[in-house]
Amino acid sequence: MKLFLTEVEVAEKTRLKLPTLRNHRHLHKGIPYIKIGRSVRYDPDDIENYIRRHRVDTEAPPVQVFAK
Repeated sequence: MKLFLTEVEVAEKTRLKLPTLRNHRHLHKGIPYIKIGRSVRYDPDDIENYIRRHRVDTEAPPVQVFAK
């Protein structure tokens, strides 16, 4: 069976503050999580995917944003 991480473990690994993780859950954003009763757990694969999706490539040309 896969081992899931607690919010404290995720905060330590990602260097995000615990209140930030909790606020992200409240706002339905951030790292996907699993809720079992009152317990919150994070899949290590979801954490890795989240970090990859938010990677900023400094070698890529800048994206032009046009005001409306």
